[in-house]
Amino acid sequence: MKDYKVAVIGCTGRGDYGHGLDAVWKDIDSCAVVGVADPDEIGRNKARERTGAARAYADYREMLDKEKPDIVAVCPRWVDQHRDMVLACADHGCHMYLEKPFCRTMGEADEMIRACEMRHLKLAVAHISRWSPQLEIIRRLVKDGEIGELLEIRARGKEDQRGGAEDLWVLGTHVLDLMRAVAGDPVSCYATLQFQGKPVSKDHVKEGNEGLGPLAGDRVDAMYRFANGVTGYFSSKKGAGGNPNRFGLQIFGSKGVIDTTSGFANPAFLLSDAKWGTSGKDVHWRPISSQGIEKPEPITRTGYDGGNPAAALDLIESIEQDRQPRCSMYEGRGAVEMVLAVFESHVRQSAISLPLECKDNPLSRLA
Repeated sequence: MKDYKVAVIGCTGRGDYGHGLDAVWKDIDSCAVVGVADPDEIGRNKARERTGAARAYADYREMLDKEKPDIVAVCPRWVDQHRDMVLACADHGCHMYLEKPFCRTMGEADEMIRACEMRHLKLAVAHISRWSPQLEIIRRLVKDGEIGELLEIRARGKEDQRGGAEDLWVLGTHVLDLMRAVAGDPVSCYATLQFQGKPVSKDHVKEGNEGLGPLAGDRVDAMYRFANGVTGYFSSKKGAGGNPNRFGLQIFGSKGVIDTTSGFANPAFLLSDAKWGTSGKDVHWRPISSQGIEKPEPITRTGYDGGNPAAALDLIESIEQDRQPRCSMYEGRGAVEMVLAVFESHVRQSAISLPLECKDNPLSRLA
């Protein structure tokens, strides 16, 4: 592999450096971190020490001009910055590793993708479950009929203080992306939003945390129909989360169930029972490792510690092989579309067809 100049964009106090997207590059032999940008001086100095960056800048545009990096880690969690940062990186011909969610609206998504396509740039979105070896095993088991005919998929967020519409945005995109990885593209959505037990109205709409844009609802219930006839469900209610939480997917087939949590190399389990229960004497959940059913798990680095290196190396491979990363900008767009479809369905009070035609946040029209 060739050497790559890597730059890091952070924003202390407004999304910081995401979930470790900044520090992963210093451990990759083919990469040299040439610069870090952060408008906050204290945060910038800490990031320079943490990442091993050669230089630090207050303005990321100045850094892009001077350093001319090959790859940029666009780290802030606050999504209102993603569009401008991605367009600036694309204008400088940089490939990117971007914190999720991809962006706020379909209009932004299309603009970002068009800028990358025009320059033949690769962009990976940090939905780390996409790089999990367990996901590939699960997809193979589903394809090979291990759980019979695929019938439905259920997902929930963490349902903590962010439960509802915020949970849908900041955590739900992970499991919505997993739904798409298993079932493909959705073709319709029907959803409702509630606040304290009542349907969300224009009076409930406010600016969301972390630059999410218009937001409302402490409960979300969404149903998706996929092109292959599978039904997917996502729900989240504020304060309803368990310990451990239910943040993940359950995949139901005519002959059994697969249960998996969101993340890299996290535990997954197979239940070979058409009743979807453990009532039989010999019926039990069997672990799924990166090697298969009831096989030892050799992977020791889980979560972002394992997922970010896998994503970064895959991005480099995608550049060299001229292919898309496992979680590309198109996958990031797909997860955002599923979020906005919830809002559009609630605003219209009906099922809606996908792809979405609206380019804004539908809750802005409710307000």
